[in-house]
Amino acid sequence: MRIATGWPYGRDIRNEIARMEAEMSRNTREMTCAPESVFEVLAEGWLFPTWVVGASRMRDVDADWPAAGSRLHHSFGAWPVLLNDETMSTEWSPPRRAVMVATGWPIGEARISIDVKPRGEGCVVRLQEEAIAGLPRYLPDLLFDLLLHRRNAETLHRLAYLAEGRHARTRETTAEEENEEAGRPSSPDVADDHEAEEAAQAAEAAEAARE
Repeated sequence: MRIATGWPYGRDIRNEIARMEAEMSRNTREMTCAPESVFEVLAEGWLFPTWVVGASRMRDVDADWPAAGSRLHHSFGAWPVLLNDETMSTEWSPPRRAVMVATGWPIGEARISIDVKPRGEGCVVRLQEEAIAGLPRYLPDLLFDLLLHRRNAETLHRLAYLAEGRHARTRETTAEEENEEAGRPSSPDVADDHEAEEAAQAAEAAEAARE
């Protein structure tokens, strides 16, 4: 069997690819944290409204979140105009990739993929949102990208704050534990107090020797 690849089939395929790409919004951001820190934030469902622009409150989190098939139940908007919607996890592959499907107004239905790659001592996070159903599929391409690109840039900005803050706390905790195991003071203030105590003990010993 011979498959036709010329006109009009080739043009139709190119048009379909162009249409699909137009219905996607991609944002990337470098973060000064390990990929694991990003996924620790994603795994805490109750943090969802703190980093997703538009999500205003959490109503419930499935017990097995973020396993594939589990859901987050949240609300969109601002009081008193709040609309209930939900997000379902469809792929969870930490610390590299997570995919979710968000359902609710005004997005209709969208597939959101988050891909994380290590870079140096940090990582690069790519957020891609694809309209599946609803209003965005009927918006002009420029308007669709303008709305989602800016929204998702802020979403990544918020995610970075949480992940980088968590990473910094983890490093501090690890350093303190290592110092405790090695018998070293965990901070400069503790070191100063330790030195002062040793000096006082030495002075007392010298005074006792003179007596």
